[in-house]
Amino acid sequence: MSTGTLTRADLSDSIHRKVGLSKAEASDMVEHILACMCGALSDGEQVKLSGFGTFLLRDKGERIGRNPKTGVEVPITPRRVMTFRASQAMRERIAQGN
Repeated sequence: MSTGTLTRADLSDSIHRKVGLSKAEASDMVEHILACMCGALSDGEQVKLSGFGTFLLRDKGERIGRNPKTGVEVPITPRRVMTFRASQAMRERIAQGN
């Protein structure tokens, strides 16, 4: 993790080392968890990981935006966006730097 980014490979390697599953099993587990999360979100459900946070879907309505370079007003189409709300425990850990 020298790049400052936690990857799927990092997660599966950590599971491999700490749980003792083979690398293939650990990788399959990570992929299965992510697939379940993606499936739930695409079905419109929230994904809540206790002590970590909640992934939410929000529908944004149409609005008028402005091109910052030209100043021309442009309509922005309605869309669905995913947001993440960190749990209180996660916020506290981040604030402490742990």
